Amino acid sequence: MLFSLTACGNQTPAASEPAKTEPAKTEAAPANDDAAASTEAPFHIGIVTGTVSQGEDELRGAEAMIAKYGDAANGGMIKHVTYPDNFMQEQETTISTIVGLADDPLMKAIVVNQSVPGTSAAFQQIREMYPDILLLANSPQEDTAMIEAAADIAIDPDNVNRGYLMILAAKKMGAKTFVHISFPRHMSIELLSLRRNIMEEACKDLGIEFVSETAPDPMSDVGVPGAQQFILEKMPAWVEKYGKDTAFFCTNDAQTEPLLKRVAELGAIFVEPDLPSPIMGYPGAFGIDLKDEAGNWPAILSKVEETVVASGGSGRMGTWAYSYGYTATEALTEFGKNVVEGTMSKDSFDDLMACFDLYTPGAEWNGSYYLDRVSGEEKTNHIMVYQDTYVFGLGYLGNSKEVVPDKYKEIK
Repeated sequence: MLFSLTACGNQTPAASEPAKTEPAKTEAAPANDDAAASTEAPFHIGIVTGTVSQGEDELRGAEAMIAKYGDAANGGMIKHVTYPDNFMQEQETTISTIVGLADDPLMKAIVVNQSVPGTSAAFQQIREMYPDILLLANSPQEDTAMIEAAADIAIDPDNVNRGYLMILAAKKMGAKTFVHISFPRHMSIELLSLRRNIMEEACKDLGIEFVSETAPDPMSDVGVPGAQQFILEKMPAWVEKYGKDTAFFCTNDAQTEPLLKRVAELGAIFVEPDLPSPIMGYPGAFGIDLKDEAGNWPAILSKVEETVVASGGSGRMGTWAYSYGYTATEALTEFGKNVVEGTMSKDSFDDLMACFDLYTPGAEWNGSYYLDRVSGEEKTNHIMVYQDTYVFGLGYLGNSKEVVPDKYKEIK
């Protein structure tokens, strides 16, 4: 089921797929929107992300696309909007924000990253009014069948295979215990719940103790600050209880920074964020200024690694070399542009992966179609992808080449 995805060539999942079409190579980002849009763009692409507090990487990826292709407000191609931080209580606002993009007569593709609740309803409304608009969803937080029915393509970090691979990585990093931190809303999301179950089984198989802890939902009354403060206050007791050779993992981006801060202070282990990135939690936790390195992922990785190692985190803390959230915004926007222009097919696995390769030079991806656990059917418009884990002070763990045992494909 797995396909090795490298910049030099991919295996085509279906014989009927068209050959991969390489997108144009990335040029240096223009200094301003006017430079990127010297002529009026023939069509627009909408990008919907959270704000900096809920998903900075996705938002920065949108800014990179504006720098490359220009702001629609100034004659360029990209129109970027954000959904509210309190999206669970403001789903109507989220829906209207996404649907509002479709009212633009030049709109030809819409990318939502992350696809929070309300995305499927918004896509359904757009589909009824404007069936020719390409709808692309990253990291959907709704029922998989809903998003698969509403979107042309849905993309997820491979939370099925990562359920095993993160535990394997934790073992390689010396962990004796793995603590999974989440809350009921996230555990109601099929892929996150499935990943947790796989993690628990993998811990049994690999000789690691599995522990499940509950934290407040940032969408609850305590908000993001309260949820972050909970992690800061609970971590000392957790590390004392489970020991320093414990790998901690949380399912929420906003809670990653305080978790990393305490992991570093207390000498515990952190494999990788839920949506991995060198800037997911690390800059805030370690006080790293990355303004001069913005958008230069090798430079970002190097600077973060230098700081983490100097703080005593060598071999104990990891991530992906390239931000998943940032790259997904770029890759889906690039894919949408090429599909609209007719140089790529929306049904081509290889075409989509070529866009991920374009924005992650030197990185190797693995991916597969999503497998429905009930029907046993592969969903060819739902793609699961992952990179290797990069451990600061050690380098890549080689997890992208590991074979996930078949038994984990049967877990529900």
